[in-house]
Amino acid sequence: MPRRSFILIVGHGPELERDEGAAQTLRALGAHVRTLEMWEEPSRVFREGDDDVRVVLVETPERPDLSVGLLRAVRKDQRLEGVPAIAAVSVAHVSRLDPAGGFDDFVLVPYVPAELYARIRRVEWQRSEFATEERVKMGRVVLDRSAHEVCLDGQPIVLTAKEFSLLSYLCERRGKVVSRDELLRRVWGNRYEGGPRTVDIHVTRLRTKFGSALPLTTLRGAGYKLEMPGSHGDEETIVDEDDQRLSSRRQPWTGSLSV
Repeated sequence: MPRRSFILIVGHGPELERDEGAAQTLRALGAHVRTLEMWEEPSRVFREGDDDVRVVLVETPERPDLSVGLLRAVRKDQRLEGVPAIAAVSVAHVSRLDPAGGFDDFVLVPYVPAELYARIRRVEWQRSEFATEERVKMGRVVLDRSAHEVCLDGQPIVLTAKEFSLLSYLCERRGKVVSRDELLRRVWGNRYEGGPRTVDIHVTRLRTKFGSALPLTTLRGAGYKLEMPGSHGDEETIVDEDDQRLSSRRQPWTGSLSV
C-alpha cells in the first residue's frame, strides 16, 4: 500500500474535535488529520505499519507547561522522535511557553487557518532533506554549490573558501566516516604541508557557525562523520571540549515569544 501521511493533533479528548480546533480547521483545508487524547499510547494512531506523521501539534492553549510533557510522552514512540512539533498556545499564555521545551514553532489560538497551515509547511521545510549536484539541504542548512552560498534558517552564513569546501565535501560523503588525512588531500590538496590539526580547527569553526544544525560527529581514531537523517550516532563519539556545548544536543525552536 502507498505510504499515507497525516498531521497528528494531541490534546484533551472533548476539545480535539471542536469546530474551531486545529483538527477541524486543517481538515477544512484538505489535510489528513488524526487525533490522540493526552496520555494515550501514540501507537494507536498508526493504522498501517508504514504511516508517516508530517507534524505533531500539541493543543493545550491554556496550559503551555502541559504541552512540554505531552510532547515528551509522544516522542517516546520511535516513529515520532524526529517529527517536527508545534505548540498551540493562547495569546494570554504565550509568554509562558518555554523556548527550550522541544518545539520547532508555536501557533496562536484562536487559529487563523492560513497561518496554521503556513507554520506546518515551515517546520516541514526546516526538517526536510535533499541533495542534488548543485544544492544540498540538511534540515535548517542549505548549501548551494553553484552560488557558493550557505544559509541557516534562510539567513546567509559567511564562510571562508576552505570552510565552504570542507562543508561541501562532508556533504558529498554524508553518512561515511572521513579521516583527517582524506580531508587534507581532498580539501587542501596533496601539496599542503600542514597537519591534521588544520582540519580540527576548521571543523570547530563550522560547529561554531552552525551549532547543532550541523549533525557532525567526531569518531575516536577515525575522523569525522556527517550524520544521515534519522541517525542517532550509535558510534562512540569524542567531541572537542570547546564544541561539546554546541553539538551535543538538538537545538529546538528558540524564537521570540513577542506577538
